[in-house]
Amino acid sequence: MMYWNDHDLSGWGYAGMGVGMLIFWALVIGGIVLAIRFAVPDRGGAPRYESPSPQELLAQRFARGEIDEAEYTSRLTALRASGARQ
Repeated sequence: MMYWNDHDLSGWGYAGMGVGMLIFWALVIGGIVLAIRFAVPDRGGAPRYESPSPQELLAQRFARGEIDEAEYTSRLTALRASGARQ
């Protein structure tokens, strides 16, 4: 008749066991989520926005009628002379 008397958990023992179990399951679930996130390749998510080049911006302004043909050609020549990216 081993452990017959006075070897049970007190209130704090049950509380510690409950908190320990919550921490254990949080770590297990968090580990599984992290393993899945690192194992599955990124599917691209939101498309990356690439800003238009200066020449494209100038062509858009010309197409909208904000600048006339003479200003367009002079600015395009200046952009090409400065070596702006295309």
